[in-house]
Amino acid sequence: MMTLKIEDIMVETVITVDANATVMKAVRIMNENEIGCLVVTKKTRAVGIITERDLLKRVIGKSKSPSKTKVRDIMTKPLVAGYPDMDLEDATRLMFEKKIKKLPVVDHGRLKGLITLTDVARFQPQMIKILKKLSDHVSAPQRMKKVMNYYVC
Repeated sequence: MMTLKIEDIMVETVITVDANATVMKAVRIMNENEIGCLVVTKKTRAVGIITERDLLKRVIGKSKSPSKTKVRDIMTKPLVAGYPDMDLEDATRLMFEKKIKKLPVVDHGRLKGLITLTDVARFQPQMIKILKKLSDHVSAPQRMKKVMNYYVC
């Protein structure tokens, strides 16, 4: 059986934001593109990720000013990433173990794409089996349960 690789399902057009940008700029970019995360870059290298959850917990929840707070101060780091020829099953396992729903794809430090747990769950019925197997051994994090319940259970 041929194994699927991350590059088989990744989105290649990934919207980024510079680490020195303000949170307000990041929010504008997310809203303009109707997306829930941005990969954070510093001199063209992927260094972190900022998600809607990061904004809620680290900006709104702490009453920080979005126009004064820098992305680098609230991004999730270090960046957990996969590589293009990584087996999709291994990538899914990594996402489960690290309790993340979005996995940037990096090759020699350069951003190549992005996959999400939702992409994985939607892509192939065989991935559903892998997710079920993983969830039998590791309890899905609270923020992943919605996706798991919808696509897997």
